[in-house]
Amino acid sequence: MTQTSAGIDADALGRWLDTNDAPGAGERPQLELLTGGSQNTLYRVVRGEHHMVLRMPGARADDARIDGLLREIRLVRALKGTDVPHAELLAADDDGSVLGAPFYVMAEIDGWSPMNGGWQPPFDTDLEARRGLAFQLVEGAAKLGRVDWRAQGLEGFGRPDGFHERQVDRWLTFLSAYQVREMPGLDVAAEWLRRNRPEHYTPGIMHGDYQFANVMYAHGEPARLAAIVDWEMTTIGDPLLDLGWALLGYDGEEPASDGFYLDMAGMPTRSELLEHYESISGLSTEHIGYYLVLANWKLGIMLEKTYAASLAPDTKVDPRVAEAMGPMVLKLMTTAADLARSY
Repeated sequence: MTQTSAGIDADALGRWLDTNDAPGAGERPQLELLTGGSQNTLYRVVRGEHHMVLRMPGARADDARIDGLLREIRLVRALKGTDVPHAELLAADDDGSVLGAPFYVMAEIDGWSPMNGGWQPPFDTDLEARRGLAFQLVEGAAKLGRVDWRAQGLEGFGRPDGFHERQVDRWLTFLSAYQVREMPGLDVAAEWLRRNRPEHYTPGIMHGDYQFANVMYAHGEPARLAAIVDWEMTTIGDPLLDLGWALLGYDGEEPASDGFYLDMAGMPTRSELLEHYESISGLSTEHIGYYLVLANWKLGIMLEKTYAASLAPDTKVDPRVAEAMGPMVLKLMTTAADLARSY
């Protein structure tokens, strides 16, 4: 068995890629580690002139993470052939017979992430061009939400029945396992969400963490969404929650002037984005207030887990992340409560 420096049998991988008609037939794959966390590992796979990305569980991944990877494989299979921007699935090993763990190989995206240095040229200085990034973000959520998930084989991928009825109790239970401080606004928003949940909604694919941090854009203008990434939280739920999540960088009608992780100067108004979403998705945004409250409240609970972990004596949380997370969580929760009082 011939091993690469990454500990992967490159020859076995190459034979498997050939069997699955992946690009670069006959070429021995060269692997480059991109990210190597305990739960997920990404490698760039190069075969001649062809570049791909391999995603597999990390060295210490538990059964839940492996199950999560299998869900990702099922999802990206379902997205194949749709107009949702994503890294196309090239091949997948569901049973782990090739490399000892399940994995999948996808096309490498030629694009950039706002999380690597902020807005890239020309969007760093051209505010008119920057507007397009927000429209493209919202359009991606709309395209994902309108996919016929049953026809694409995702029956049973989530539990859309009772989705909104479960939200408050589920996330309060989640929070109770690690809450370390008072979170002003938590109960105000929770009670408002219980009273104002939608009576009806149209189920669809919901990314679950849909924001600028989890998309990639094509290089140059005009703005074009190249791929939605990081599908760990995806389920069948209410797609309008992804829209609420995408609007977290807004203070009412206008983009936030400070306190957001990206410079939002020049972005469209919230009404412009809602109109664009409706035109693509066919869904009404009449009750966007509910989704904005839920998005702020839910994200605050999720991020509080990282803050709580940063307080442990043996924490591995980056101190800079912990420093930012503490006040960010409290602001999200206060915003959720303030929004609830305003609707």
